[in-house]
Amino acid sequence: MTITALDFERCYRAVSTRDSRFDGQFFTAVRTTGIYCRPSCPAITPKPANVTFLPTAAAAQHAGYRACRRCLPDAAPGSPLWNIRADLAARAMRLIGDGVIERGGVPALAATLGYSQRQLTRVLTAELGAGPLALARAHRAHTARLLIQTTNMPMSDIAFAAGFASIRQYNDTVREVFAVSPTTMRAEAQRLPRSGNGQVIPPANGSLTLRLPYREPLDRGWLEWFLSSHVAPGMELWEDRAYTRNLRTPHGHATTRLSFQRDHVRAELTLHDMRDLAPTVARLRHLLDLDADPVGIDEALGVHTAEELRQSDAAPALAAAGHINTAPTAFAQPTAFGHPDTDRAPAQHPFNVGARTHADHQHRLPFTPGIRVPGCLDGPELLLRTMIGQQISVSAAATHTARLVEALGERVDGPVPLLFPTPTTIAERGAEVLTGPARRIRSIIGAAEAVASGDLVLHQGRTAADLRRDLLALDGIGPWTADYVTMRLLADPDVLLDTDLVVRQGATQLGLDLTDSARYGPWRSYLSMQLWKAALAGRAATKSASAKSAVSTARDES
Repeated sequence: MTITALDFERCYRAVSTRDSRFDGQFFTAVRTTGIYCRPSCPAITPKPANVTFLPTAAAAQHAGYRACRRCLPDAAPGSPLWNIRADLAARAMRLIGDGVIERGGVPALAATLGYSQRQLTRVLTAELGAGPLALARAHRAHTARLLIQTTNMPMSDIAFAAGFASIRQYNDTVREVFAVSPTTMRAEAQRLPRSGNGQVIPPANGSLTLRLPYREPLDRGWLEWFLSSHVAPGMELWEDRAYTRNLRTPHGHATTRLSFQRDHVRAELTLHDMRDLAPTVARLRHLLDLDADPVGIDEALGVHTAEELRQSDAAPALAAAGHINTAPTAFAQPTAFGHPDTDRAPAQHPFNVGARTHADHQHRLPFTPGIRVPGCLDGPELLLRTMIGQQISVSAAATHTARLVEALGERVDGPVPLLFPTPTTIAERGAEVLTGPARRIRSIIGAAEAVASGDLVLHQGRTAADLRRDLLALDGIGPWTADYVTMRLLADPDVLLDTDLVVRQGATQLGLDLTDSARYGPWRSYLSMQLWKAALAGRAATKSASAKSAVSTARDES
C-alpha cells in the first residue's frame, strides 16, 4: 500500500459512519483544524474537501498535524496490515514497534532487515508517508503519553524511558503531537474518573495497568483456553481467569497479568526497566493477536456473526444444550470455553450441538466469530517449547517445560518465580534435564546452539520463506514445527497447518478438503485455528456422550 493507494471514498464512508473497525488502519488529517483523528472520532465529520487520509500516525505528524485529544488516535488498535503484508515496510513496522530504533538507531533497523539506510528510508517514506525516524518518533510519543497518564514517574525519567535523547526533545515532541505540555497532560488525566477509563496511578514506579484495545468480535474463550492449557508452572500461572507470566525484555525482564474485559484486555505490568514498556506492550498485543481485523477475516471464512448464529436453524438445539445465549449481547463469545480445567474446556465449544445443521445454513461452516491466532512473547522460547512438545500431549509438554524451567530458569521476584532459560543455558546444560527420545533431546540442544550462536535468527522482521527454510535446515524440525513457529512468530495469517493431526480431524469432521483451501487465503492460519477448535470440541462431545452412556447403563443394570 502506498500513500496514494488509500481509497478516498471508502475511507470517508468509514469516517462518516464512525466505523471503529478501521481505527488504526488509517488516520484522518483535517486541514482546517490541523489535527488528525481515528475514523471513529465522535467529533463532527469534516467536509470531504478538508480531509486527507494517511496510513500511519507518523505520516500525519510528519505533515504537521497534531493528535486529536478527544479520540486519542494513537491509542487505537494497530494496523492489521503489518501482519498481512510481508514486504519491507511491514517488516520494518514490526521491528520499530519492538523498539529496535530506540536500542540501536536506524543503522540497527537497516542491518536487521538487510537493506541500506538510504534504501530503507526511501521505501518507508514512499509506502507509509514517513521515514524510520519519524515512525519511531510517533512510537515514542505514544509511549510517553502512556507513561504520563498512567504512572507517577518524574517527567525526566519518562523522557528517557520513552526513548528520547533529551528532556528538551521529549517536551517539544509531546507539545507538537498532543498540543499540550507533559505537565498539563498529566493534570488532565488525573482529573478523569479512574473507574471510567480503567487507568490508575500506581503507588510505585515500574508498575502500571493498561487497557489493550482490540477490534470486536473477540473469541476470548479460545484465547483463555489456549493460554490456560499451555501454562508451564514456575514461569506461568492461570488463576481467576487471568494469565500471569514472566518474560525477558531488551533491558531485563517483566511480569504481566492479563485478563479479558468486555471491550479491552487489562494488562498489569511490572517492568524491571521502564524503557521496555513499548516493546512489552507490542509483544503482548502480538501474543493475543489484538491487531487483527476479525470482521474481514470472518467474512472471508464465511463465519456467521453471533446474531446470525442465534437466528439459525441450529439455535434451538444450541440453546437447549446451554451452549449459546439466545438473548442479544454485545459480548457474545463462549466464555466457558476458557475454563481452566482443560479437559472440560473444549466441551463448552458452542458448536458441539447442531453443528451439521448450522453448517448447512447458508452453506457456511460452524466457525466461531472473532477467533485469534496466538502469537508469542519470545522467539527462542517459542521454538524450544514447540520442539519439547513434539509428538506428546499439551499437558505432557507443559510438564517437561516446567521441569526445564525449574532446573535452569533464572529466578526473579514476583508472583511467578522463574524466567524461561536462555538458549545458551539450554545448549550448555539442557542434556542434564531434558528427558525423552535421545534424538529429540539432541535436536533441542542443536536448535538452542543455533540460536545462541546467531546461526538461527528469530525475530518479526524476517520473511516467512526465509524463516521456514532456516528452520527446516535444523535436525529434528519438520514441516509442522516450521509452519507452526512461522505462523506464531511472524503473525503470518496464511499458514495452513495441514500436517497437524487435530486440524485434519477437524477438517474431516466438517467435510472440508484441505487440498482445496486456496479460497480461504490469505487467512488460512485462522482456518487452522477454527479447525483445531472444532476437533477439540468434537473430542470433548464424544467423551461426554460416552460418560453419560456409561452412567445410564450402570443405572439400568442396578
